[in-house]
Amino acid sequence: MNRTLTLLPIAAAMALAACNNSDHTIVDNGPPDPMANQLANAAPVELPPAITASKAYRCKDNSLVYIDWLSNGSARVKKNKADPTGTDIAKGSEELKGDAQASTITYKGQSCKA
Repeated sequence: MNRTLTLLPIAAAMALAACNNSDHTIVDNGPPDPMANQLANAAPVELPPAITASKAYRCKDNSLVYIDWLSNGSARVKKNKADPTGTDIAKGSEELKGDAQASTITYKGQSCKA
């Protein structure tokens, strides 16, 4: 038992002495990137607008309209809740008047309530 306890620090000291503490510089000389210049000069990527609110509206003709209000002020109008695409309408369009905070909007000339 005493031999084991005495040999343990000696073994640890030998392991540490075997380490090479010199500085290492790793240089990657892989193949050059053929698109490096194009990527460096590319325009910044713009993310699509996020959905800030999703609301359902009942219009005067008793139809339902689902609208996803987007962060850039535009809207996506869907005919049903499960429609993944819908129709994008730009901010300030005559087709859709109102915003996510309004309880009443005008869509295609008819009044719709949330």
